[in-house]
Amino acid sequence: MEISEAQWASIHYKLSKEYDPSVLIVRNKMRRVLGFTSRRHTDWIDSHPVSWIVLDWFDDSKKTFFLLKYSEDLKK
Repeated sequence: MEISEAQWASIHYKLSKEYDPSVLIVRNKMRRVLGFTSRRHTDWIDSHPVSWIVLDWFDDSKKTFFLLKYSEDLKK
C-alpha cells in the first residue's frame, strides 16, 4: 500500500501518541503490533527525487482496522 509523505506524517503522529515509541522504531514489533512495516521509497521523476511511503501488510484484519481508523488521513 503506497501513501504520501504527508499522509504518513499525520498517521505516524497519531500512532506515536497511541503506542510505545519502540513500536514505531523496531520493525519486528511494528509488524507484530500493527500488522505492517513501513519503508520509504524514492524515485527520480524529471531529474527530481520523489518519495512516498510503502506499508507492507502481514495481517488482513489489522489492515482493515487501520483503513477504517485512518480513512480521513488517507483522503488528504
